[in-house]
Amino acid sequence: MNPEAVVNYLVEWLRNEVAEAGKSGVVLGVSGGVDSAVAALIAKRAFPDQMQALLLPCESDLTDLWHGQLLAEQNDIPYQIVDLDNPYLLLVQQFEAYLKADQTSGKLLKANIKPRLRMLALYYAAQARNYLVVGTSNKSELSVGYSTKYGDSAVDLQLLGDLLKREVFALAAYLKVPEVIINKPPSGGLWVGQTDEGEMGFTYEELDDYLSTGQGNAEVVARIEAMMKANQHKQRLPRVAVLPDYLRQGQ
Repeated sequence: MNPEAVVNYLVEWLRNEVAEAGKSGVVLGVSGGVDSAVAALIAKRAFPDQMQALLLPCESDLTDLWHGQLLAEQNDIPYQIVDLDNPYLLLVQQFEAYLKADQTSGKLLKANIKPRLRMLALYYAAQARNYLVVGTSNKSELSVGYSTKYGDSAVDLQLLGDLLKREVFALAAYLKVPEVIINKPPSGGLWVGQTDEGEMGFTYEELDDYLSTGQGNAEVVARIEAMMKANQHKQRLPRVAVLPDYLRQGQ
């Protein structure tokens, strides 16, 4: 892969998609991770004066916030911090008042509120500015459905959606993303100590190898394919119940 050519292509693709939608720029969430860093730097090239980054801490590790600020300030990316701690805690309290899940399932239930709150903030900002929301998910994550439905998967454009995780790292090196961001374990920031690979049960290297070749360790392949099957519903729009003609004709 030629990183320079890929970046230039994505810059033009982003400009064309925004123009076709009749919008004037883009907004995206910057998490402090490598994917959002790469997406933000490409968006900045596409729209130097019409892009907005939001840093959306929600019961988050402060290190992620600092890394997001570092990226934005080193690259003159306009950003705002929207602290979602209070809305998150209020929603958890309200939800648990009528449905309290067990500790294991409740952990993920509560964690998934976070990306859905971030989605609300991003669309609020986008609508206010006549912008589109740019997603930061890569092909590796999208292939196995490693996302929160109507959370981080709810975007207008998936800028990195055809790039494997290893290809995102290649672009990060080309774009000079700070090493501290490139080198830290990928995480969705769902809870303290959470990592993508720990939650998925396999490494991005194993996943990318499988997506590239269809091969890998039998146990790992089985886990990947099971995850793909379980998350197929995330790959499509909501199904519509189509009425057969005989019902419309009153038969």
